[in-house]
Amino acid sequence: MSEAAIAKKAEIVTQVAQQFNAAESVVFVDYRGLTVDEDTRLRKQLRDEKVEMHVIKNSILVRAAKEAGLDGLEEVFTGPTAVAFSNDDVVAPAKIIDEFSKEAKALEIKGGVIESRVATLDEVKSLAKLPDREGLLSMLLSVLQAPVRNVAYGLNAVIEKNEEDAA
Repeated sequence: MSEAAIAKKAEIVTQVAQQFNAAESVVFVDYRGLTVDEDTRLRKQLRDEKVEMHVIKNSILVRAAKEAGLDGLEEVFTGPTAVAFSNDDVVAPAKIIDEFSKEAKALEIKGGVIESRVATLDEVKSLAKLPDREGLLSMLLSVLQAPVRNVAYGLNAVIEKNEEDAA
């Protein structure tokens, strides 16, 4: 192998390691058996949620994971591996891929990285069951509004009672 080819591979390893470190979550999947149509639809769904998906050689993934300080992924990097990176939403890649795998049985989650920590298959599947970012924000807003709403109801009841007593 020429020095230029070795330098190019080293550059790719560094780029992938940087993607690992920058991502909120990364999901590794075995895509073997997906049809072209299924692959196209999956990539579109991921793109719509600002998730990048790439097929990367396992040898590069192993080196990049080591460079990024992610240990324990060697057994995940067997067979064809596609990698979904999300820099914005922790839940999006796991949720989209898990939902899509119900329709496309050939798609199989192998593992992942959540907030720079290696995640097991079970952890990735648990993450997929969480509401998306908007859903979590909506829940938070509802929880924050509840005390204010209860105070308003209480004040309204006191005002109505005082009006009845006055009449």
